[in-house]
Amino acid sequence: MQLDYAVVIPARYGSTRFPGKPLVDLCGVPMIVRTYRRCVEACPVDRVFVATDDERVSEVCDSFGIQVVETSSNCLTGTDRVAEVAEILGIDTVVNVQGDEPVFEPKDIHTLLDAAIRYPGEVLSGYCSLSDERQFWDRGVPKVVLRPDSRLLYMTRGSVPIGKDGVFVTAWRQVCAYVFPRPALSSFVSVEAKTSLEEIEDIEILRFLELGWEVRMIELSDRSHPVDASSDLEHVKRLIRERGL
Repeated sequence: MQLDYAVVIPARYGSTRFPGKPLVDLCGVPMIVRTYRRCVEACPVDRVFVATDDERVSEVCDSFGIQVVETSSNCLTGTDRVAEVAEILGIDTVVNVQGDEPVFEPKDIHTLLDAAIRYPGEVLSGYCSLSDERQFWDRGVPKVVLRPDSRLLYMTRGSVPIGKDGVFVTAWRQVCAYVFPRPALSSFVSVEAKTSLEEIEDIEILRFLELGWEVRMIELSDRSHPVDASSDLEHVKRLIRERGL
């Protein structure tokens, strides 16, 4: 089966928590460029796009020969931005890799594409086991609660699942890569504001659940590490050096 897809990397310059994040220097290379390079290790360059509403991001991408789709400045979230790109490009299936994933594992894109063929028309989201207890207590790390068939029950920044004695046993975290079919993206942008749980948790995937979509979780590697805040920079730079990226 041939899959009509594009990999879209949303890049918002004006983040309230970390302004200018896409262009932050990581060992001599802007973060958005590092994320792009991880993606094109897995698929053809003509299928990979950066989506942004900021001229500074566009200029940097242009200087590195990266395809850019300019989006509107009123997108509520990165997923809204991805939905806009899907309509512009007329693509049926979008693989969304977040722009703050500079050490993303390229093989995980293949895993997601294979899953998109097995589960056509479904919303897919990545996850992995959480072995570092510090991440379990970190509210910057979304935790995943699964059904036995790997569909998503809930995603939260809280520390779950947890025993009644308050001790960490085992858990799973989100990996910020997704597959979205166009009908799901159309549904996602049909609302004019963030949905209730999405707003509270600040987790976009919850909007799909609130709108009645099932989300199938796909197990990926645990090698990714997003730059959620400036405090993540030194750890990610160390990973880049250790892995020779």
